[in-house]
Amino acid sequence: MFDLNRLIVTIRRQENFSWKRMSHETLGETNMRIEFGLKQEQSQKLVITPELRTAIKILQFSALELAEYVDEQLVENPVLEVEEESEINHDTVSIEKEVQDPDEANFDWEQYFQHQGEIRNEGTLYQESESWRTENLTPQVSTLDDHLMFQLSLLHLDKKEEVVGKFLIGNIDDNGYLTCSMEDAARQCRVDHETVEKVLKMIQGFDPPGIGARSLKECLLIQCEYRGFKNDLLSKIINSYLQEVADGRIMKVAKKLGVSLKEMQEAVDTLRLLEPKPGRRFAGSHGSHYIIPDILVEKVGSEFVVLVNDITTPRLSINSFYRDMLKSSNPDNEGRKYIESKMNSAVWLLKSIEQRRLTLYRVARCLVDFQTDFLNRGIKFLKPLTLKQVAEELGVHESTVSRATANKYMQTPRGVFELKFFFSTGVSGNQGDATSAAAVKKMIRELIESEDPKKPLSDQKIVDLLQEKGIEISRRTIAKYREEMGISATSKRRRY
Repeated sequence: MFDLNRLIVTIRRQENFSWKRMSHETLGETNMRIEFGLKQEQSQKLVITPELRTAIKILQFSALELAEYVDEQLVENPVLEVEEESEINHDTVSIEKEVQDPDEANFDWEQYFQHQGEIRNEGTLYQESESWRTENLTPQVSTLDDHLMFQLSLLHLDKKEEVVGKFLIGNIDDNGYLTCSMEDAARQCRVDHETVEKVLKMIQGFDPPGIGARSLKECLLIQCEYRGFKNDLLSKIINSYLQEVADGRIMKVAKKLGVSLKEMQEAVDTLRLLEPKPGRRFAGSHGSHYIIPDILVEKVGSEFVVLVNDITTPRLSINSFYRDMLKSSNPDNEGRKYIESKMNSAVWLLKSIEQRRLTLYRVARCLVDFQTDFLNRGIKFLKPLTLKQVAEELGVHESTVSRATANKYMQTPRGVFELKFFFSTGVSGNQGDATSAAAVKKMIRELIESEDPKKPLSDQKIVDLLQEKGIEISRRTIAKYREEMGISATSKRRRY
């Protein structure tokens, strides 16, 4: 007879045994996971040392920035000194060949000093003359505030009016507009409202015309009065229809004013002669910005020669006093250790500057070889180029090319260009070739400049004309390039 109770008891015992065994196994695995131990592994890591960080920073410097950095190092490192031009030795070997690793403890300084000299490899231009410094050639340009203050000083004003005039001029922004109200000026200067209005009227008669206006309408009306434009139609347009004219709705405005399209077009042409920002020509006079090209490209016969322009960088050498001290000092002397550390920093600086020069030369040489058609024939022949292409050609990383071309300029027979200018996207052609975006923009500008003003080219028409030249481009791209060049749409370019 089948004993059901015995079967149930047997099953329960097996379940308990299985659970206990599983618990022990799980506990054993847990103990294995949390136990401590020592083991040895070998792995590779990229460690950026202070010297490598300095080399990367020097590579990114422009010519002026490098000159400033070298001046700082001359102050901080007593081992460095500026070498006179007469002391430069043109027949010495490169530091890269002399110094394999300046951080080595057993570096032979005496052997280094026997061959120490200045670097002059192919691709270097060095000329120094105080008379050719750009500071001596740049004229001093007065600011808008100085220009207005000078005109104010020529007026015969009493003390209150002079105070009001200086206050109003101080509240004129870079575009030439007054930024304070008449009430604020009267309260701050403690005068009546009529005095402020009188002085403002005088300032609005200063050069440039339209200065001191409180709105665009007032600015344009002041200029019309100054230029003698006695045109009622022009005054109506300025007072009521500036936005419509800016949007190109000339025909609609002509119907509202009851004038012909020819009269309306003449008034709009006169309006375009006025300056909406009279202080604009003084806006950039707060500081002079110098551009010293890092690369010089000259055409000799049919070849282009690339020169690295290092005229602004002082020529560095090792101070002879510390050189002799290093030779004669006790090896255990603390002073010797200090001098050795400064000597290592100095040699690494010289090596980094030389490496920067060689990298710049190689990158510039590659750009010139690739863009020879542009240098010979103009912007239409600028080829599409990427950082990756140059990096693969030189066998370096893209980041190296990016750092080498950052904030640096090249002087060519066609003008001064930023190195980033030579890198541009391309537009595909019918035959599988590509044309750079800069070349396409040049073609678009030429097409628009030669168009019939009464029937300006639409974006789609420009697409069709470029396709006839073998350039595949969309209408949206045409509109994008046109806006980047500051060219208005078809409706705003139409003349009646």
